[in-house]
Amino acid sequence: MDGISEQGLEALAAAGRQATDESGLREALDGLGRAFAEVLGADAIAIRVADEDRMLGVRAVFSRSEALAAELAGSRFSLAEFAEDGEPTDRLPEAVRRAGRLIRASGMLVVPAGAGNRPLGSLEAYRGKRFEPSQIAAARLAAAHLGLVLRAEGAGNGHGTGTIGVGDSLALAGDALAAGLDQARGAEEVARVAAVAAGAEAALLWEIGDDGMLELFATAGPPEPLAAAPSQAGVEPHEREPVRVEVLTDGSHRAVATLGLGHPLLGVLQLVFPEGVSPSQGELEKLAAFSVRAAQALRAGQRARRTSVELEHAQALLEVVGQAIAELSLAHTLKTAITRVSELLGANRVAVYVREGFHLRAATGRQLSDAELMVAERLLELAFGPGRVHGMVHVEDARSDPRLAAVREGVSGASIESALAVPLVAREELVGLLAAYLPRGRELTANESSLLTALSNQLAVAAQNAQLHERTERLASEREEALAAEREAAKRLRALYEISRSFAQSLSLDATLDAVTSAAVELLEADAAVIRMQDGRGDQLVPRSTHVADPRLEGPLRPLLTQDQAVEKLPGRRLFRMGKPLVLDSRSAKSLGASYELLVPFLEQGSTAVVVPIATPVELLATLTVVSLDPARRIGEKAVETALVVAGQAALAIDNARLYQQQKDFADTMQRSLLPRGLPEVEGLEVGAVYESSAQVDVGGDVYDFLTLPDGKLAVVLGDASGHGVAASADMALAKFVFRSLVRLYPGPGDLLTQANEVALGELASGAFVTMVCLTADPLTGEVSAASAGHPPIRVLSPEGTISGLAPGGLALGIEADQEYEHEDTTLAPGAAICLYTDGLIEARRDGEQYGVDRLDAALAAGRELPAQELAEHVVADVGRFAGEPEDDYAVVVIRRG
Repeated sequence: MDGISEQGLEALAAAGRQATDESGLREALDGLGRAFAEVLGADAIAIRVADEDRMLGVRAVFSRSEALAAELAGSRFSLAEFAEDGEPTDRLPEAVRRAGRLIRASGMLVVPAGAGNRPLGSLEAYRGKRFEPSQIAAARLAAAHLGLVLRAEGAGNGHGTGTIGVGDSLALAGDALAAGLDQARGAEEVARVAAVAAGAEAALLWEIGDDGMLELFATAGPPEPLAAAPSQAGVEPHEREPVRVEVLTDGSHRAVATLGLGHPLLGVLQLVFPEGVSPSQGELEKLAAFSVRAAQALRAGQRARRTSVELEHAQALLEVVGQAIAELSLAHTLKTAITRVSELLGANRVAVYVREGFHLRAATGRQLSDAELMVAERLLELAFGPGRVHGMVHVEDARSDPRLAAVREGVSGASIESALAVPLVAREELVGLLAAYLPRGRELTANESSLLTALSNQLAVAAQNAQLHERTERLASEREEALAAEREAAKRLRALYEISRSFAQSLSLDATLDAVTSAAVELLEADAAVIRMQDGRGDQLVPRSTHVADPRLEGPLRPLLTQDQAVEKLPGRRLFRMGKPLVLDSRSAKSLGASYELLVPFLEQGSTAVVVPIATPVELLATLTVVSLDPARRIGEKAVETALVVAGQAALAIDNARLYQQQKDFADTMQRSLLPRGLPEVEGLEVGAVYESSAQVDVGGDVYDFLTLPDGKLAVVLGDASGHGVAASADMALAKFVFRSLVRLYPGPGDLLTQANEVALGELASGAFVTMVCLTADPLTGEVSAASAGHPPIRVLSPEGTISGLAPGGLALGIEADQEYEHEDTTLAPGAAICLYTDGLIEARRDGEQYGVDRLDAALAAGRELPAQELAEHVVADVGRFAGEPEDDYAVVVIRRG
């Protein structure tokens, strides 16, 4: 025994003494488990007891790990799985190894407990390190202690010699009851266990009711002995005689034992014994002990019932609160509350009223009438009015109670017998009223009152939160509707702006029409739109712009959008001129014919289409046709109104565009009248020229001209008058006149510019000027002589594509007198070219960036093999790709030596 401390031995001895004193096996085993853990230094101890099938199940566990305790409590194994020689073994059952792995135990020990070769149970020990030999010896000693306890209690596999008498049975039954039987049937179990354990034929259990009288609560046994038991009058025992035995005088000679349960008296247990059987004095003492345990079981049952009621109340509250949280809906919250109150009170008429100003409104309820509202408002006055009782109002007899005298008519009309009302108050604010209409004389228990009070508090908060949530939701919905309307208005304004902007920026009718069809499709959420305008003769409407929302539909919709429409087939042309739309159906589409007839199958399947006139008060300018193929996105009345707004803006833009086009055509005609009608034909030279007018209506100031001199040279002039409009046009005419009248007298470019400057000083308006470049080119030798009056430098293109400049200096014409203009000369190789241009070309812009001389040189180099005219057109096209429509007019002249 070396290694076992004196403290450990004392613990074993104390555990043995305690086991002998305990009245139940479980308490004895729990004490042994704690002692064994201390002696062995174990982290966990498990004590198993064999059953009739020789299976070992855990009866006591001592463990620092709840997971291990749960694992061990659910495990079983056979006695055959370990050696029965009484020695500790390393051949561990799987259940033990599994438990050891759970806590990573290095030391595991299993020792049989019993007498000789007849094990009654086992002792298991677990710890983080291996057990020492002294500890294994201590385990044998502990197992021996365990075997003695098991044999003394008659536990194990049936090999024990002891028997269990009535007294032991009563003790065990009391232990079982005190340990807690099924709480739902605790009273029945008390009666049944008592009858079986005491050897009685029947048992009757009486409990003290709310009125202090005994009430039969549970029975066990056949009817005959139950009927023989004394009635209620003879049941109650005397305080000095907790157990009373009497023999019945009904001829059956049965003995009846009456036990008082608890102090103060909780109930009474009657045991009816068979004829000729009467409990001994020792058994009576055991019965007295049993009564204590039975009283504990009854108290536990009562506590369980109270707990059940409280749980039911809590469940009701949680359901109401949970519904409120889950739904945040006043209707759902009130519906749940009414259902729960109806169930708890057994009432079919329950209502919740919500406060609106100074009155109540029936929010929801069951089988309610208008007359109840009158009664409800009176109940609210009683509960929350002047002199209120600050809480629940219960009117047991509504017909006679003076408090309801003022609403007697409502009481009769609603057939109200009894009324219960609880004000709903949250954060010191009256939210509403909870009312239940009960049968006359219906009394409330304390539990029902407390539940209704708690429920009303929670319901008030939930209802108030739901009201706030619904109010917030309503405000959010109204705000969303307002925002949606604002978005729709902004969308419409943006579309109208795009129509106006497209015209203002591009001054192009085609760009304006494209903006209109795009805006119509976007605003109406349609699939396609087309604008048709009258042709030159005015008898056909021809497509001018189409827009399809989904590119995949362009092919299938093309036949619907690209066909002409006869003007004479338009129904209600007078209405069209008045701005009235035509909503198409299959019949009207057939009458229109052409592309509209192709819409008939779609219209019959639910598609929608509308033809909107684009008209001035006196003239039909065009028609806008919008098509929506999806029946779920119909073009309704609101969409037609939007289309009319778009058409109105389009009419204004189209009318302005037409007027602009007419003015621009006039300006271009006037501009081109000042330009040569053709290009000169000079052998040895190719000449090309392009004039590009700006998007502005005014006449520009660019001019160029050619003249063949008597010596065969070609004289070329390119000028740019300052400003635009009529004044610039007059200056252009002057420049052209000066060139043609003086070039024969002064064939040298410098001399010509000197004389032209004197004329310009006398003829140009104050502040006006003209830039000009003048050159002569000899077709035979390729010699070029050039002079410049403030004009951009000439670009010289070699046959190989290299670019050089020819930039003679000089002041613009019309600024200062007595100017001398020098000339610069160069010789063009065969295939070489020179390019003259006005500043509008190199100053063309995109996003603030100019086209510039470098891009011009690159374009010239790229087109070096092109003829003169094609090269000029190539340069203009390159500028157009960079800057789009020009903001200023410009001219390009190219001379190439053959």
